[in-house]
Parts: sequence; structure tokens; C-alpha cells
Amino acid sequence: MKLKVQAKLDKGFMPMALVCREMREATKDCGQDVVIAAERNKGYTTVYKTRIYKDNTGHDEENFKFIDRIAKTLLWVSGGYKLIIAGSETVGDYLKRTYCYGGTRDFDVRFMERVYEEKFEVISTDLAHAPEDKSSAQPVGRHLDGCRIGFDAGGSDRKVSAVVNGETVYSEEVVWFPKLNSDPEYHYQGILEAMKTAASHMPRVDAIGVSSAGVYIDNKIMVASLFLKVNDEDFERRVKNMYIDVAREIGENIPIEVANDGDVTALAGAMSLNENGVLGIAMGTSEAAGYVDMDGNITGWLNELAFAPVDFNEDAMVDEWSGDWGCGVKYFSQDGVIKLAPYAGIELDESLSPAEKLKVVQGLMAEGDERAAAIYETIGAYFGYTIAYYCEFYDIRQVLIMGRVTSGKGGELLLAKAKEVMATEFPELNEKVTLNIPDEKARRVGQSVAAASLPKIG
Repeated sequence: MKLKVQAKLDKGFMPMALVCREMREATKDCGQDVVIAAERNKGYTTVYKTRIYKDNTGHDEENFKFIDRIAKTLLWVSGGYKLIIAGSETVGDYLKRTYCYGGTRDFDVRFMERVYEEKFEVISTDLAHAPEDKSSAQPVGRHLDGCRIGFDAGGSDRKVSAVVNGETVYSEEVVWFPKLNSDPEYHYQGILEAMKTAASHMPRVDAIGVSSAGVYIDNKIMVASLFLKVNDEDFERRVKNMYIDVAREIGENIPIEVANDGDVTALAGAMSLNENGVLGIAMGTSEAAGYVDMDGNITGWLNELAFAPVDFNEDAMVDEWSGDWGCGVKYFSQDGVIKLAPYAGIELDESLSPAEKLKVVQGLMAEGDERAAAIYETIGAYFGYTIAYYCEFYDIRQVLIMGRVTSGKGGELLLAKAKEVMATEFPELNEKVTLNIPDEKARRVGQSVAAASLPKIG
């Protein structure tokens, strides 16, 4: 595989975007069409169409490895408890062996079962019965009429705003420690207090919008790091409906919308830029993402890109949590910086926390250290190729790059290298997709205000 723009410190990097391109090229005269679909709550289905080698022609292992990466990406982009493969019973049998308890994708199966509260399954069918897209995307957000509460639940502080006809009349930030508390009453009272405070600054409450890290379905909390210490029984009994319960305490029949904080960040960017088709990527402790589609809608997808593969190299770094290799969390986070440091010739004190190690590299970058620059150039190359891969699944017009990894000179270099990759390797996408780090203009719509705009009144 030849890269026109090298990942300077990672000679083994095999971008998924080029893998997709090469598979299409290699099979254009002798391949077979396949459809992969992920089905989630209410039958919502996301479909990916591609082409692979014909079954039983000596290329089955190549097909398996390729479809494994594509199916995994689709699953973590859109979410689902059912994988459907149409067009290859051979590949379908492989996925059945893989996506099961004890299989290679045991982690993915158990995670999705918890999110969707359904048994995970893989189904094979023929192309004539291939599923079609069934979208849950609905107009959401940008509603600023009436008296609204916007709540942003962060891991270290919680933010709330009282918004009247689009104008913030009150906002506050309060430090709290949700990840350290096992008693859900701590979380409940903190959320309730914030919302009551905001409500006291308005004549009434017409709607409540919530931005929070985690996975939410029908405003229910399915998986969320804020409740890390809460045991499973308390989570099921007292946490799952917490935002709904708090809204009832504020007032009867008040509409509430709960959305993943990544989606709300993308919505805030879309509102500020007056654009749709916005993919937001935050590079911090992990890789967080959110998406607003071309119609300005939040899609109901998971957008958990930290778990989505970006590198086809099986020797790539393994994620400790999922046990899988080559996934976004080890490329677009502080871990991505740390893993590249030794290849750049930078020794980091092992007694330092990951955040402190990142600060060391950022300090070197600020001083003009070429070794640190090589790290950011490499991540920029990763990112340029990966945005092209994300375009396989998302319709994108704007990419907002955020998070502590992108701050300072390092972020500027990262962005420049990513743009070079797009211009050199994917000119057709480069004309369509704009990569940028948000400036103050793009930040002017706050997270909690964007959250306040989520519900529609009436």
C-alpha cells in the first residue's frame, strides 16, 4: 500500500480509506456485491454497500478481514443489536462465529446488548432481501422559542442555562464529582438543583434539553461514564430514567430531549457556522464524536468512533478496554500522542499521568521541538486519511476538530497535515469537506444553550 502522504512516525499505518479504495479496484471485474446493515431500536437500520471477492475463489480470508473492519465500523457509527449481511453466506457465517459470546467481538456484542436491551444476532440473506436504510433522523434542536432549560452534564462540572426566546438570562457552572460517587442520589440531587436554579430565573419552564456523555435512547440513560461507580441494580432502578424523573419534578408534561454531548457539540457548531453536515471530533482522554446531518438533524446514531477501526495493520496498538487493534482511541487522543513519543525520540516519565505526559509534549511543541512536531504531523496524516474513511459512512461538509490534543501549535500542524492528505490523496473530497478548529465565532453558541434548543414546544 502506497501512501502519498506518509504518517511520519508510523511506517506500518494502513489507512482504512485506501483499503476500501483498493478492494473496490481489485474486485471491479471479478467481485460480488454485498450489503451490510446494522439494525437498532424501533427497526432503524443503517446500510453500507460494497464489493468483495467472490466466495470460494481463494480470497475468503481477505474478505473476512475486510468485512470484519467494515462491520465493526458500521456498528460503532450507527449502533445496533443486529448485523445483517446480504450477498455472501460465507461471510455471514464468519460474522456469526465472530459476533458471539467468546468470539473475537465478544466486547462489541455485550456492549450493544446493554445499550439496546436485545439479544445480539447476525443474519445472512441474499441480495434480493437486502435491507434498506430506515432513518431515525428528525429535526431536533435550533428551537429557541419560549422559556428553556439547557443542562450540560460534564465529568468535572455541570453547566446549566436559562434561555428565554434565544437569549441566555442566567447560566452557571458548578464543580461536582459524578464519576466518584456510587449513590445515584448524589447525581439526582445535583441535576435537580441545577434545573431548579435555572427555572427560578424564568417565569415558567416550557422545555428542557440535556447534553450528556453516554448513550441515550428515548431519553433513557443506557450507558454513561457519569455513573461509573453506580452498581448495575441501582443503575437499572434509579439511573436509567433519571433525566425523565427530574423533568417531572420541574413540572408536569414538560417536553425533554436528552442527547449525547458529542451530538450537541456538533449541533452548537452547526448553529454557529450556519451549516449542516457537521462532524465534530474531540481529541482528549479518548476520541469523542457527534454528527449533524445534511438536513440539520441529529441521527440517533452512536457515533462512538473511539471504537471504530482506522488502521488495517494488525500490529497496530491494542485498546485495553475493547481488546481490538487499530481503533480511533489510540490515534486521536492523548494516548495517540503518548504512543508516538518514543518513536519521536521523546522519553516521558512513566510516573506522570496521561494528561501530564501530553502537557510535556505540548510544552516541547511550544518551544519548536522538531520531535514533538513529528508527532503532530503523524496524527495529522492519520486524521486526513481517517476523515476520508468517515466519509464512507457520513455525509460531511464541515469537520470541527476540538479537544486538548488540538490546542496550541500542535493542533495547527495537525490540521495542516490533515488538509495536505485530503488535497493530495482525496481531491474529490477536498472540494467538498472543510476541516477546521473552531474559532471564537464558532464557540459562541454554548453547549448548554444548544442543549436548551433540543426540544420542540407543542
